[in-house]
Amino acid sequence: MNGTPQTPRSVIVVGSGPTGLLLAGDLAHAGIPVTLLEKRRHSISNLSRAFGVHARTLEQLDARGLADPLIATGGTLTELRLFRRLSLDLSTLPSRFPFLLITPQYEVERLLERRARELGVEFAYESEVVGLRQDGTGVNVDVRGVDGAVVTHRAAYVVGADGHRSAVRQAIGLPFPGVSVIKSLFLADVRLAEKPESVLTVNGAGDSFAMIASFGDGWYRVMGWNRRHEVSDDAPLDLDEVKEVTRRALGSDYGMHDARWLSRFHSDERQAPQYRVGRVFLAGDAAHIHSPAGGQGMNTGLQDAANLGWKLAAALQGWAPEGLLDTYQTERHPVGKAVLRSSGGLVRLARAQSPLLRAARTLVAAFANTAGPARRKLVAQVTGIGYRYPAPRGSHPLTGRRAPDALLTTGRLYETLRTGHFLLVTPEPHEAPATPRTDRLTVAHWATPRRTTLLIRPDAYIAWATDSATPEAIESALSTHLG
Repeated sequence: MNGTPQTPRSVIVVGSGPTGLLLAGDLAHAGIPVTLLEKRRHSISNLSRAFGVHARTLEQLDARGLADPLIATGGTLTELRLFRRLSLDLSTLPSRFPFLLITPQYEVERLLERRARELGVEFAYESEVVGLRQDGTGVNVDVRGVDGAVVTHRAAYVVGADGHRSAVRQAIGLPFPGVSVIKSLFLADVRLAEKPESVLTVNGAGDSFAMIASFGDGWYRVMGWNRRHEVSDDAPLDLDEVKEVTRRALGSDYGMHDARWLSRFHSDERQAPQYRVGRVFLAGDAAHIHSPAGGQGMNTGLQDAANLGWKLAAALQGWAPEGLLDTYQTERHPVGKAVLRSSGGLVRLARAQSPLLRAARTLVAAFANTAGPARRKLVAQVTGIGYRYPAPRGSHPLTGRRAPDALLTTGRLYETLRTGHFLLVTPEPHEAPATPRTDRLTVAHWATPRRTTLLIRPDAYIAWATDSATPEAIESALSTHLG
């Protein structure tokens, strides 16, 4: 791939975590050549930190035919307890997935990797990005292989999904400002002699906090901290310390034994000021990292990928409206900022020490538990279903919102989105528009009486809506969004 600059039609994705895998698969599904570079050897680690998949992420996976297979790997929770007095009821979510799925990140990665391989993504492991240069037509990426030799790859666009130490972010000179929220946490994978009552057990008491999540295969992930024992990430950790903190926080260590993994880490809040610099984009932990409160990290990254993939494909296929790629920043950066704010607020309340902060925590919990709108807003934010994207002034109220699942004449709405195309849903017996855009548009009708016409993006957000559609209005909307 060395040589003089040319105009390529490919994308290089750096990082084979969930975000990079989903993005690479989406691009390949759209017919875009994709190379996925990964610094590590080929292996899906069973020691990854994430374990919760929220409703909005499951909806995105449903649009790819992956939600049901993933649900089969774990257990579900309809109540999410954030700290002792605050719990969120997920059972009333207006979604096909009114729960939190508890399953390890490696199960998500297995499904996404298999999909990416089946769609033709080219994987390059033990490939370290050591340099990056871009011009008006593409990006050159210098990659060091396992033999130490550096080879230059070229693509139209590059996406850094390579984690919080992102080599791509550093190569384009973006800062990663923020602070450490929790200076010392531990993780452990253990077996238990006594099975907890729930697939997720969480509580804090005094200076200790602990959480136990079931992987469903006899192993359990334990995470916790002791505020009076904050040490560096490389400090020794043994099972006795994990058991002691867990007993203080949960009242029992459930007979922990046979730890297969013990590790310390710290939790930061950081966000890049831009998610795009020219032809280079950031997604997932390369763009933002959060505290573990609410389990939003992996979910936010997967939704970054769902937002960016179809836009890059549209640009490379030549039909993207002007400024489409810029909307990745305007849509996803505010979401990342909101997740930093909400998860950071939750963890600060959970770690409250002073009587004033503890009183504030009690008031927040009481208000959220008794005030319906406040509770619904928090649930919508934590699960991801409440985020909406900016809409033009005067737009229909549904514009920019997530599309809920519904029954169409072609099947469920999210099943119909599996083409990866825009979806135009019109009332029966409205005549379908004559359009040459069959390579990027699917047309369907409501299976039940409705008068609203929706144009839904490939990432399941509503691009345009009207309650009084005319052929002229539909054609105008199609021209605006699909060229």
